[in-house]
Amino acid sequence: MDEDALSRDDVIGKVCLTRDTLAAHPKGFSGWAHLTEVDPDEEVQGEIHLRLEVVARPRGRRLRCSVLEARDLAPKDRNGASDPFVRVRYNGRTQETSIVKKSCYPRWNETFEFELEEGTAEALCVEAWDWDLVSRNDFLGKVVFNVQSLWAAQQEEGWFRLQPDQSKSRRGEGSLGSLQLEVRLRDETVLPSGCYQPLVQLLCREVKLGAQGPGQLIPLIEETTSTECRQDVATNLLKLFLGQGLAKDFLDLLFQLELGRTSEANTLFRSNSLASKSMESFLKVAGMRYLHGVLGPIIDRVFEEKKYVELDPSKVEVKDVGCSGLHRPQTEAEVLEQSAQTLRSHLGALLSSLSRSVRACPAVVRATFRQLFRRVRERFPSAQHENVPFIAVTSFLCLRFFSPAIMAPKLFHLRERHADARTSRTLLLLAKAVQNVGNMDTPASRAKEAWMEPLQPTVRQGVAQLKDFITKLVDIEEKEELDLQRALSLQAPPVKEGPLFIHRTKGKGPLMSSFKKLHFSLTTEALSFAKTPNSKKSALIKLANVRAAEKVAEKSFGSSHVMQVIYEDDAGKPQTVYLQCKCVNELNQWLSALRKVSISNPGLLGSYHPGVFRGDKWSCCHQKDKSDLGCDKTRSRVTLQEWNDPLDHDLEAQLIYRHLLGVEAALREKRRELSAGTEAGSVPTGPGEAAEDALAQLLRVLRDLQEAHRSSPTGSPPSEPNRLLALQT
Repeated sequence: MDEDALSRDDVIGKVCLTRDTLAAHPKGFSGWAHLTEVDPDEEVQGEIHLRLEVVARPRGRRLRCSVLEARDLAPKDRNGASDPFVRVRYNGRTQETSIVKKSCYPRWNETFEFELEEGTAEALCVEAWDWDLVSRNDFLGKVVFNVQSLWAAQQEEGWFRLQPDQSKSRRGEGSLGSLQLEVRLRDETVLPSGCYQPLVQLLCREVKLGAQGPGQLIPLIEETTSTECRQDVATNLLKLFLGQGLAKDFLDLLFQLELGRTSEANTLFRSNSLASKSMESFLKVAGMRYLHGVLGPIIDRVFEEKKYVELDPSKVEVKDVGCSGLHRPQTEAEVLEQSAQTLRSHLGALLSSLSRSVRACPAVVRATFRQLFRRVRERFPSAQHENVPFIAVTSFLCLRFFSPAIMAPKLFHLRERHADARTSRTLLLLAKAVQNVGNMDTPASRAKEAWMEPLQPTVRQGVAQLKDFITKLVDIEEKEELDLQRALSLQAPPVKEGPLFIHRTKGKGPLMSSFKKLHFSLTTEALSFAKTPNSKKSALIKLANVRAAEKVAEKSFGSSHVMQVIYEDDAGKPQTVYLQCKCVNELNQWLSALRKVSISNPGLLGSYHPGVFRGDKWSCCHQKDKSDLGCDKTRSRVTLQEWNDPLDHDLEAQLIYRHLLGVEAALREKRRELSAGTEAGSVPTGPGEAAEDALAQLLRVLRDLQEAHRSSPTGSPPSEPNRLLALQT
């Protein structure tokens, strides 16, 4: 799109990736895709409800087509709706329904009959159109049926997705430009929990045995996992063990494996090993809220100040700075000094925030860092390696968690938008300073960029602060860890919060209503509001009473980005509250959050009205009964994937199974090697036999899961809760 501030945005072109295209790239489509012209006849949406029958008549058989209703049609008119009618064509004859004015959810309930000629190859075509009085009618989509198959079935009824008309020739590809995309579609059938128990129990047993026992599966999984998919595998394993209460033990095992093969202290945890990737995932899953608490205010301040900051003399641009109070351009030295002051202030504030955050750090994160600190100190006990345990902690906390979040705050959900060039440079310099502190201000880190020297006093002070912080961070005993976890579990942290506009009705008619701005907070217990973020909250809706969270058609209030939450009040009567968001992304985030926390509620609705009941009818489908069943289907399982999503143990087990199935050949080859080594006596009998035994069990479990997938129903899609369709763009 081309954004226009005063008029409608202009369409430049589109990229369309079919499901077949994405299915052909299991690891994702990546590359440049040509923009193509946007043809209105191809931009269709929605479904149509039809009943088709072959009926016997004295003069022969006839084809009966009943056009019942449609939903979610494309709005083609300026009023945000369409004036739809349906055209049915067969064997040279055309019949049309009546026109339903101003509706994207029309109901016709009209029936047409055609003479059937046996053996004809003619297809039945059902087209939806938007009627226009002056200009040409707009195409809304079509469905084409093979009449020969109807002869055999005699009757067919259902909702059919409207298809575009692709009969027109296209403009030459590439003339409109290109988009570089990475798109991945994941379609997984998740079996019942019992099917994954043998796999989960086997992996958990291996972790519980630890590096000292005969457990060998985790090293084998690491060995057979390519660098390309190591991050995904690490995340899946980490989430699986986190759900089993074994994340700390899993990471401890990986720490021991990494330390066992590391001889030089300065190379520890520097590679993209399974340990490094798993720890990265762990901090994102378990420590994201903590990160927001420590970094959030500092990042916000950098964005709000928008100061020009530069320490590298070769990159200073005086003209970008403007004028000082004396109305003269600043010199290069003044720019460098002012930049150093700004960065020292940001770095000092960050280190102070970190120093005060020991108690705010999740207990499981502190306990994991305690294990890491102890293991590294045991491996490198000499005085010359005094700083190595501290650097091991900071290699994850600073270099792989805080620094990436500072450089790309949007990716860590600290900001809604990416930084501009000036702010990005400030964030990059701040991240470099944090890395220098994390590296304990080693000569090697200082030698890299000598122009960072003005920050050295703050960096040196920061090293002392950081060591003191880590000493307190890892000083946590088992009892304190359990107490902190228990206290945390009693709290209901907000799932989402922020400003929304709530609809208030002042009288009858659309002009007598308005939206009032309030601060909303969603927890796993209730949706609450207050006048300001710090005001006392009032519960608006108990989460257990939510029945649906859906979008509202734009024409309903003449406003975009409006959603509705349908719920039951304390008396059991259905109620609806309308909330407006500031943009489409915010709308989708709120809908996703509301759907996730209410997904297990009893009595979730299967349909709803995307319009409002105004006067004596629904604005969407024109039905006059206020309690009428909805004219569109609800989308309670359509959600966004986010960092704070609850763990789905069965899904993680399925994804691990899928990966292990992909490396099954390598695992079988490894088992043959172990068997040959055991027989030849070249492998110590205990661990060799144990590894072979565990591997044999794993291969047997994979075979059983493969059989379970084959025997699950394939003729029809599995029930919704067991189907995951995830799109990453």
